[in-house]
Amino acid sequence: MVTLSGSGFTGATAVRFGSVSASFTVNSSSQITATAPAGTGTVQVTVTTSGGTSNGVPFTYVSSPVPVLTALAPNSGPTAGGTTVTLTGTGLASTTAVQFGGTPATSFTVVSDTHVTAVAPPGTGTVQVTVTTPGGISNGLSYSYSGAPTLSGITPNQGSTAGGNTVTLTGTQLTGATSVTFGGTPATSVTVLSATQITAVVPASTAGPVDVTVTTPGGSSTLPKAYFYVSAPVLAGVAPLSGPLSGGNTVTLTGTHLIEATAVRFGATPATSFTVVSDTQITAVAPAGAAGLVGITVTTVGGTSNSVSYTYLAAPVITTLVPTQGPASGGTTVTLTGSNFAQTTTVLFGGAPTSFTVVSDTHLVADVLPGPAGPVNVTVTTPGGTSAPAVYTRVGPPGI
Repeated sequence: MVTLSGSGFTGATAVRFGSVSASFTVNSSSQITATAPAGTGTVQVTVTTSGGTSNGVPFTYVSSPVPVLTALAPNSGPTAGGTTVTLTGTGLASTTAVQFGGTPATSFTVVSDTHVTAVAPPGTGTVQVTVTTPGGISNGLSYSYSGAPTLSGITPNQGSTAGGNTVTLTGTQLTGATSVTFGGTPATSVTVLSATQITAVVPASTAGPVDVTVTTPGGSSTLPKAYFYVSAPVLAGVAPLSGPLSGGNTVTLTGTHLIEATAVRFGATPATSFTVVSDTQITAVAPAGAAGLVGITVTTVGGTSNSVSYTYLAAPVITTLVPTQGPASGGTTVTLTGSNFAQTTTVLFGGAPTSFTVVSDTHLVADVLPGPAGPVNVTVTTPGGTSAPAVYTRVGPPGI
């Protein structure tokens, strides 16, 4: 379309490009629009009315190749438009129009013969983007208008401050998601499974709730405070520090960030049961174990704690008593020889506790309690259990 400006155009009967007539429309006495016929080189454009033929003005036919598009980036955007799209191809230097479907681009800029940038107009669905130059109209490339995404859920919705766990986001219009952020921090990776589901690897952050945002070519959607970062548990102590090989005893663990405990382990063995008393205390029933040290750990969604030491102890064993008998009046001592005496808590003579001194893991000395003449059982108790009894005989005084 060529616009002619001048005067005396009323009643025009012909518009010619050189000697070739063109179709035209008289807009006013000072303006005509005409469709240029095919031609070559430079020709004179004239207007003819009943008053005669005008002077000529030059119009040059340019030999231009038909433009070719090879790529769009990005190839999708929101229905509201406004996305700047880079068109790549050939023969673009003299671009006169860029269209998205049948809608002209909001604006465009010719960067070079191989690149044009254009601002997408509003639209829906998938449309063909074309470029027009004096050489013709290019092939079309697909551009998709996307609706804004909506997030409806995240599973799981909490995890360690160290990040690294994978969560699943559900919603709508998630296809083409370009980022997922947790409190403004990008996810380590994002995988689009479908238009309604995305998986993302959570980045590290500080403890507390954060917003989760997904961004697609169609826009962004945020779930406020949808994900909670949980601090890793920390253990400070355990009481008692030891117990029997058979387990079954209750230990108390103290520390911080224990409230959401999901497991308590003695070495690699789960506790028989455990109870979260508070954020700083857990009670756990020890499982059976082998003699020696193990580390107790607590696991929460925030991670696994440091370990605290717990010792499995074999029950004490008495092999000898020296002496094996003495006066019924007591007041003497006996030496017990055996094993696993180091953590002795009680020595019983005939069921009654007596004072004692642990000499080593294999020896202890105990006071003999007074009592009626006859044999009594002597036992040793430690956190590992109670020994089998050894027999001590009280001997009454002689009578005349």
